[in-house]
Amino acid sequence: MPTFYCSAILFDLDGVLVDSTRSVTRQWRIWAKDNGIDPEKLLEIAHGRRTAETVRLLAPHLAAEEEARMLETREAADTDGVTVMPGAAALLQAIPAGCWCVVTSGTRHLATSRLRLGRLPIPDVLVTADDVVNGKPDPEPYLKGARLLGMSPEECLVIEDTPAGIEAGHAGGMKVIALPSTYAVATLQAADAVVNTLSQIRVALRGSELQVDVP
Repeated sequence: MPTFYCSAILFDLDGVLVDSTRSVTRQWRIWAKDNGIDPEKLLEIAHGRRTAETVRLLAPHLAAEEEARMLETREAADTDGVTVMPGAAALLQAIPAGCWCVVTSGTRHLATSRLRLGRLPIPDVLVTADDVVNGKPDPEPYLKGARLLGMSPEECLVIEDTPAGIEAGHAGGMKVIALPSTYAVATLQAADAVVNTLSQIRVALRGSELQVDVP
């Protein structure tokens, strides 16, 4: 059983704390159809990235920020099938206040909408697409999360569900646990550990550190 020691846990949101894959996929497919883009090609890269960056990659002729705002407004309103990930609420309750945060590629409006929908606590530190210049897979979002928590990157553990997120965490000098909620296990092998559900993660306070055990 792998064991990680850290001072803080940095959670991605979609696909980690909240299962919003169906909503995200629906809205991206609608947008792809409206703009003549292959939806399968789009979905290969969209998850885990900021919406505006995905638009820039696949439709550079469009106004990326405007398209992103429109897409994320639709996503926030599309709650059909959006649920809390198994084990999420219990895991957050097991972590002392100030020792966790959320680092998401979505906007602050979308993130807070999802957390409220799932009746999950909104952390004091919430890093969103609105707060960084470079999104995942760049390490900036996770480095900012660590800094706002008052932690060094080496003291932080990331929980992610996408290759872009894993790359971002590692680039920031952090260990990463992955969930195969959005991508297959085979595409998440760069993570330091892969779990099937958050319910498999056990957190205990050992002195000033968190001991995180996974199967």
